[in-house]
Amino acid sequence: MPAKGVRGGMKAFGELAKPRIAVFSVITGLLGFVIAGGPARSFLWAAAGLALVAGACGALNQSLEGAEDALMRRTAARPVPSGRVAPRSALIFGLALAAAGLLVTAVELNRCALWVSAASLFLYAGCYTPLKKATPQATWLGCAAGAAPPLIGWAAARGSLAWPAWLLFGIQFLWQIPHFLAIFWIHREDYARAGFRLMPAVDPSGRLTSLQIAIHSFGLLPLTLIPFYGGAAGTRYAALALALGLLYLPLGLRASLTMSLADARRLFLASLAYLPAVYGLFWYGVKA
Repeated sequence: MPAKGVRGGMKAFGELAKPRIAVFSVITGLLGFVIAGGPARSFLWAAAGLALVAGACGALNQSLEGAEDALMRRTAARPVPSGRVAPRSALIFGLALAAAGLLVTAVELNRCALWVSAASLFLYAGCYTPLKKATPQATWLGCAAGAAPPLIGWAAARGSLAWPAWLLFGIQFLWQIPHFLAIFWIHREDYARAGFRLMPAVDPSGRLTSLQIAIHSFGLLPLTLIPFYGGAAGTRYAALALALGLLYLPLGLRASLTMSLADARRLFLASLAYLPAVYGLFWYGVKA
């Protein structure tokens, strides 16, 4: 195969792993690892396991949704619908990443991290992906899988789970609902064309979507204050967490009230800044 073909093939398979999402998963997972006081010798193994499992989720998702992706403008250029990677090859690649990720986690980390990793894979590839064409409730399964990295990181560090890990999971879970509903609303015609029954695609009025954005945007604020009320963080943490929440909440409420594309985009962009800020604050201000 010519060099250009090799490079093109490597790029296509790299795209299957959804690298931006995989990097995000690794960062949030390693935050859980660091907050839990994980040993330095396991840090790179935890990063590798998180990256492989996240990449497997992306590749398996694309291998199963090639026909649907071809019908959507925002995904038509992906490796499978564009013909750069065959669906079977994408499936094999995804399964190989999954096997490698679970093997690394089992051998170099621990059983708890292995079970959480396997559960996130099952939820994303085995539940969320096929159920997107059946029910809007699939979004919650996808968000549960997407919020698993902090649990994996914590488990990799300690071999068990504790309340800070579940709190990080809860924050990331609630954060994902307005984040993804904003994306889904912007591209709702695409999703409807592909036959996905995501909430904005089956809710043309936007009323249910609006309600969910408002509820979950508001829910983030009290959730981030739990460490303060539980005595695990001081007043400085509480003040900064409250300030972040009061900056983010109006954007979520505004988007839920207007459901305009401009406000949905603002909410989406703000969410990209909000979660790292909250996690950074958690890192420095919460005693695990």
